[in-house]
Amino acid sequence: MRDGVVEVSPGRFREVQGRYFDDFVVGHVYEHRPGRTITDADNVWFTLLTMNTHPAHFDYELSKKTEFGRPLVVSPLTIALMTGMSVSDTSGKAIANLGWDEVRMVHPLFVGDTIYCESEILDKRESKSREGQGIVTFKTTAKNQDGVVVSHFKRSVLVWKRGHGNLDD
Repeated sequence: MRDGVVEVSPGRFREVQGRYFDDFVVGHVYEHRPGRTITDADNVWFTLLTMNTHPAHFDYELSKKTEFGRPLVVSPLTIALMTGMSVSDTSGKAIANLGWDEVRMVHPLFVGDTIYCESEILDKRESKSREGQGIVTFKTTAKNQDGVVVSHFKRSVLVWKRGHGNLDD
């Protein structure tokens, strides 16, 4: 079996997503690929979707007068992309997302930038109240195309242990 694919019958394969609690090792780092280039449509759409109407995200003329000289990518879009890019490796078998901590935006992101993310497993423990489940905590970091860290956060998820939950059916 190759990671991410299981043979369901001779010559027939099924893509599977995520890892069981048992598969996570503290200290392991997962690089999430492919990267994601942010378009102007992404940025404007997300500002409208979230009702964040600050002109720094879509008014090119106003943005020319700022220290950045161009519109900033709206921060919740960055967090959403980082989360989405990490799902197949970190929470594809999650029962619940338990939350984000220490969310930081450390460098501006602009339309045309490409982000690449990776997640480091920080901690894992068996659930005290839910048999067959465990909690995994990881730090996800996003870098732009130049390798500059633009954002990072910690996230915890509740995940099935192998042999519990029928997620590969």
